[in-house]
Amino acid sequence: MFLYYLRLAKLSLSKQPMLTALMIAAIGIGIGACMTVTAYLYVLSSDPIPEKSAHLYAVRLDSWGADQPFSRDYPWEAPWQLTQRDSVALLESPIPVRQAAMRRAVYSAIPANDSVAPFFVIARMTGRDFFDMFQVPFLYGGPWSVDADKSALNTVVLSHATNEKLFGGENSVGREARLGSESFVVAGVMDRWQPTILFYDVNNGPMNDVEDVFLPWSIAGRKEIDGAGNTNCFKDELIETYWDMLESECVYNQFWAEIASSQDLEAYQVWLDTYTEGQKELGRFERPTNNRLSTVTEYMEIRGVAGDEAWVIMCIGVLFLIACMVNTIGLILARFVAKSPIIALRRALGASKAQIFRQHLVEVGLVGFAGGILGLGLSYAGLAGLRMILEEAERAARLRPELIAMTIAIAVLSAMLAGLYPTWRICRVSPASFLKTQ
Repeated sequence: MFLYYLRLAKLSLSKQPMLTALMIAAIGIGIGACMTVTAYLYVLSSDPIPEKSAHLYAVRLDSWGADQPFSRDYPWEAPWQLTQRDSVALLESPIPVRQAAMRRAVYSAIPANDSVAPFFVIARMTGRDFFDMFQVPFLYGGPWSVDADKSALNTVVLSHATNEKLFGGENSVGREARLGSESFVVAGVMDRWQPTILFYDVNNGPMNDVEDVFLPWSIAGRKEIDGAGNTNCFKDELIETYWDMLESECVYNQFWAEIASSQDLEAYQVWLDTYTEGQKELGRFERPTNNRLSTVTEYMEIRGVAGDEAWVIMCIGVLFLIACMVNTIGLILARFVAKSPIIALRRALGASKAQIFRQHLVEVGLVGFAGGILGLGLSYAGLAGLRMILEEAERAARLRPELIAMTIAIAVLSAMLAGLYPTWRICRVSPASFLKTQ
């Protein structure tokens, strides 16, 4: 019967092409506007590393001053980053499976080919655990050795793009890369890797590109490398040298830990609390103990990666879809009322109300499907416009495969919901009232 109803729907819709086009346009525009924002928010709020996110924790300690919280808007939160001394201390914990302190820096890279001009690169100073912890793929080689972390050896991991610039894309493992005034032995070359959200360091921009080079975190202290990321301080301190900065209460390091089980998580929380209590005895950590361990998705939500403005825009998009559906109800009702004599004749020939109801639900479902196809095209156009307006939306403003099916489903469902009342109305038509007048 479904195929029969589908043939009737095609025949019926073809008889009034203008009204059919208006219904499809109303649904398509509403779906397009709604799904443009939904697709953007869907990517921003998606789990960027679902295989491991439940075991990865952003570690934060409330080392801020007693006079004021770190954030006036979120006074219950600990600072987003750690001091140098706390980062060093936390690396001594035996509980995490993997852990890494990290921060950004800037270098000048000098290609082996003299015809290529030097260029600036963004570096991430971190530990070798970073690569396994965040499942970084490698094209050549791999992470540097444990000894490189301990001894601050001149070794480097290059991004795919940086290896292309420095070595023309060749296997550069074991070769020397010139960064600044020194040479670094290439331990590995990453394959193409770009999380949609740079979740491991949203402080410096969640939509930033992955860094160009990765260096052992211990090198920063040995070479007195200044950071190039977000830094916050809560009190006036005399900072005249690099070592003064290391001993200050300024926070500028990110810290992540991979915890294997809930028991280890509880043990690690106790370990952190014990550490901060010891620091309180030294005159630090003036505020009540407030150590935070947040999973990837929790941390992204806390940091508001999606943004309140985006959620407001999504609500507007949904309201716009509802307005379009109200207009669609009127169009469908007008169409079905005009068909009342034909419906009355079918009823007189023996068609039941249920059959009439199903037939016209198939008809509005077909309209919804066509509106969904139009909505997909408008969504693609809307996301392309969003990428042109917002540079940070380049990776997030994409229509993922699962959203395509969702768009069609929402369009069909919306059309069928909009068609329920008009369909119910025509099922109540009395055949006698029309047959007498024909």
